[in-house]
This record gives sequence, structure tokens and C-alpha cells, in this order.
Amino acid sequence: MKNDYTPEDELLFLALGGSGEIGMNVNLYGCQGKWIMVDLGMTFSGNEYPGVELVFADLEFIEERRKDLLGIVLTHAHEDHIGAVPYFAGDLGVPLYATPFTADLVARKLEEAGLLGEVELNIIAEDHGQIDLGPFSITYLPLAHSIAEGNALLIDTPHGRIFHTGDWKLDEEPIIGEPTTEEELREIGEEGVLALVCDSTNVFNPNASGSEGAVHRALMEEVARHTGKRVVVTTFASNVARLQTLGDVARETGRQLCVAGRSLDRIIEVAQDNGYLADLPPLIDFDTAMGLPRGEVLILATGGQGEPRAALGRMADMNHPIELVAGDVVLFSSRQIPGNEIAIGKIQNQLAARGIQMVTDRQALIHVSGHPGRPELEALYSWLKPEILVPVHGEIRHMAEQARVGKACGIPSQVVQKNGDLVRLAPGKPGTVAQVRAGRLVLDGDIIAPADGDAITMRRRIAGEGVLVVVLARGAKPVIEAVGLPLDEDLPEFLAEASEDVLKAIGRLKGRDAKDEAAIREAARLAARRAAQRWSGKRPQVRVVMPGAAG
Repeated sequence: MKNDYTPEDELLFLALGGSGEIGMNVNLYGCQGKWIMVDLGMTFSGNEYPGVELVFADLEFIEERRKDLLGIVLTHAHEDHIGAVPYFAGDLGVPLYATPFTADLVARKLEEAGLLGEVELNIIAEDHGQIDLGPFSITYLPLAHSIAEGNALLIDTPHGRIFHTGDWKLDEEPIIGEPTTEEELREIGEEGVLALVCDSTNVFNPNASGSEGAVHRALMEEVARHTGKRVVVTTFASNVARLQTLGDVARETGRQLCVAGRSLDRIIEVAQDNGYLADLPPLIDFDTAMGLPRGEVLILATGGQGEPRAALGRMADMNHPIELVAGDVVLFSSRQIPGNEIAIGKIQNQLAARGIQMVTDRQALIHVSGHPGRPELEALYSWLKPEILVPVHGEIRHMAEQARVGKACGIPSQVVQKNGDLVRLAPGKPGTVAQVRAGRLVLDGDIIAPADGDAITMRRRIAGEGVLVVVLARGAKPVIEAVGLPLDEDLPEFLAEASEDVLKAIGRLKGRDAKDEAAIREAARLAARRAAQRWSGKRPQVRVVMPGAAG
């Protein structure tokens, strides 16, 4: 099927991000010639993209159809669901829709990008707010998650209803917010659900994810155990319920609360502007915290994922106004995000070397996931009774496993798709009908560029193999500079030999090649590279410079 496909009298689903990976969620629904986008997220780069921090879904498919895109509907405010908004919303030129807390954080992002007056941002009632966009009628349904105002979307279409979960869990004690009840979800199921598009992140967990209320009690017990010690707690800044818990813990254990980290400051401000954290204890500054007896302060810090410039990383490195000493305690009220293990381990080793005690969620119930374990998935299936299950928000192994769980629970059809699979949900048998481009983009400096472009490819090669620069000046001996080759003591000898090799290679050129600039460059490049491989085993990138030559 061609890439100019337009939805006709049918219902389509297409993930451009978030299917086959955790993060960077971008989902499209198509019907009667029109599209809506659900979430516009990003992910953070790892070693795969050297010099890059942010990674985005390639939106080429929908950018080519922006005249048919009706709006961007945001489920909640985590970066993997809203982080790409300031980079793409202006070019897409369609309205945004979000509940108040999410809208406030998005507005601040747009303001920082100079787009606040250029992008239409609509605030939807946080409890069962509704919007109509062409053939789509959308109702926000609050569900528990590890951030304020997590929402599912109930999307009514001419072909049936979609229940798009967003990120969710079941929580009888959510601390913040009032999730949609089991009774309401059962009623939705009785009315009919065509497709359940569902978070797969925690499908391998055989247990329910646990409640924030249980974490509240465990943190209270844990902090109370450390009488007379300075206690630091690190958690995800966006978890407003956890921040409320820590405020309560500080008050009830007779400690004053100090916050270290700009992202925490921002979330607290946004939360209080939207009616949350109203009874958070007054915050004290670093100087006041350091002047108090050790057992009278509770410090809430960013950096639980090992970020070296965050507050906890700087404390571990003894480069922060908050000083920790032997006997102090750090509570990791967060999970290790896959890929961050080395960075987290480095900070924990720094703390351990100084005699600082650490407690993680493996030792005490001081963190629970914001995503559903298998029992929660099975419960939702039984309540909604969908005809089709479309797993999203997971790696392939997560989504394939959720499909197996759904089949075992009696859901008639399961569609395991990945980014770029255009899925027809109705009419007829559901399944993939076409493949579209679904690549990645990176924010490289100030430029959004292809993740597989020449710049990143070359940077990756240089990082692994090093680089040689060969300067060929007319009438002079070749001059070579080496960067990143493991030849510290032998470097002068290598450079001299490589220069001779280049000179000999050029001297062997005959006839027309002896005067051809391209032939000279290639001979020099190969000779220098062979010398490097002979000396070091590396095959560096080689750049040949010919001063005064064309190009």
C-alpha cells in the first residue's frame, strides 16, 4: 500500500513511536479521511547517539497529512508523552488538548520555546472532560499513574469505541486524584469496546503494581527508623503523590522539608497552581537545612537515575551545599530505568565509600510502579471485554507477552504491531495493512536531524576508531595528526612512518592519476589508514586536506 494512504470508511491505528520501545509515544487514529494524534513524546539518548540527549519519532507520515490532522490529545505529563511538543507542535499547526496539570506543564514548555501564542492549547476538565474532533468523540477517564492527572481516553468512532489506556495502574489508595471506578469501567464494557490499546510495560510482573498508600506507610516507617540521621529521599519529580507523601512524612516525623533540584521546584509550583500539594510543609533552604540537627531535616532530591549534574549526584561527588557524612541515609524511592544501571551504581558506590547508608525498593516498599502488573491487566480485560487487544508502550517482548495474556483471557483478536505498522481495526478482521516510515530524529545541538544521518554515523565511528587528519601541502612532506589512537608512547614513530607511507603511495600514482586530486586523496587516505591499522589494530576515519586545492 502506498505511503499516501488516507483512511476511508474504516478505523486505523498507527504508532510512530512507543511500540517496540519504552518511551517516545506517538499514536495516530484515522477515520473518514481525518487523523488525531494521541501524545507526542520523546526519549533520552544513550550511547547509541553520541553527543545527543533527546530522541524523537520521525513524524514524516503525519506531517505530509497535516491538513487532515485534527488535533493532538495528551494523556498525561510525562516526558515520553509530551516532551516533543515544543519541537513539533508549531509545525504541525493543530490544537493541543490536555487536562489542567498537563496543560500547565505544556504551556511552560511552549513559553520557553517562544511558541505560547502560536500553538492553540485547550484545557479539558480533569474528570471525564470531553472533546469532539471530526469523526472522533473523546472522553478523558482518570486512571491512577505515577503523576497527577493520568488519563485513559475513550474514543467513540463510527466503527466502535477504542479504550486507549495511556499509562495506568489500579490503586485503591492513590493519594492524589480519584481514578475511574471499577463500576464505571464495567459499564463501559457492557456498552461495548471494539479495541483496547493498552500499556505493556509491566506485563512480566506476576503481581499487582502496589499502591501509593502502601508506599506512604513504608516511607513513614523507614524515615522514623533513622532517628538522629540526615535523610535524603530521591524520587521521580513528576510523582506528585509521592511528593505529598514525603511532605506528610516530614511533618509526622518532626523533620523540616528541604527540596534540592530544579525539576522538583517546577513540579511543586505547577502542582500547587493546580490545587495539589496544598498542605505541603513550608520548604527550607540549603543553609537552614545544614544548620539544623541532623535528625530534624528531610531532603527531597533529584538524581535517582544517576544523572551526574542532578542534586544527588552532586552530593555524592561532594559538590553540593547539602553535605552528607558517614551515618546519613539515602532512600531511593524510585525504580532503576533500564539503561541507567551503571550511572546509578556509580553514585551508590560513591555514597557507600563514604559510609552513607542506602535503602532501595528491594529492601523496603518505598516505591511502586505506575504501570499495571498481570493481575491488573487481567482485571481490566474482564471489565471492558474488548473485541481487539492492541498492546503498545513496550518493547516487542512486552507487547507479544501481553497479546498472549489477552488471548488466554478470552479476547477474540490480538494485534501485535510495531512503529510504522498501519493497522485496520474495522471493518473486517483486524490486522496490519501497510508499512509506513517510522524512523527516529535526534536533537543534535540546536538542529533536529535524522538519527541515522551522516553526522551521527561518523561520530559513532570516530568514537570507536579515532580519526587521522592528513595534510598534503604542495612541495612539503605530508603532515599527519592523530586523535583517539592508542599510541601514546609510539605516536611520534607512527606519525613519521605513516607520513612516509602516504608519500610513497602518492609517488606510485602514474599518468592521469598522478595529477588527479581525487586519486591523490584516496591514495593518501588508504595509506594512512593501513598504517594506523598496522600499528594499533584500529581503522580510523581519515580526512585528507589539500590546502589550495578545489573543494
